[in-house]
Amino acid sequence: MGLMTALLVAILTGGGAWLMMRKNLFELLLGLGLFSHGINLFLMSMGGWSATEEVPLPSDHLTPDRYADPVPMALILTAIVIGFGVTAFLIVLASRGYEETRDVNLGEAVGQEGEE
Repeated sequence: MGLMTALLVAILTGGGAWLMMRKNLFELLLGLGLFSHGINLFLMSMGGWSATEEVPLPSDHLTPDRYADPVPMALILTAIVIGFGVTAFLIVLASRGYEETRDVNLGEAVGQEGEE
């Protein structure tokens, strides 16, 4: 399970980084989403994520060593909400930029290097 999680984190962050280096605005937004999901999965796996742990509810049959730590999950949830807000803002910003320039290519929108 650990190897599969590490491979999935590598694929998501690598694919997201590759897409963020593209000049197309849609690919940039898609890459940002993939990259943030890869980082969230990495943080969740570093927090001791396990399918055998149970939620920390008081009961007779649970001992403290079987509790799942809720702090990494709360941080991941916060990161997901913040990432959703940033993505929504960037989508609105991209649509406004498209209305102004009628182009989704970032090279022409901000100017090429070496152009004078």
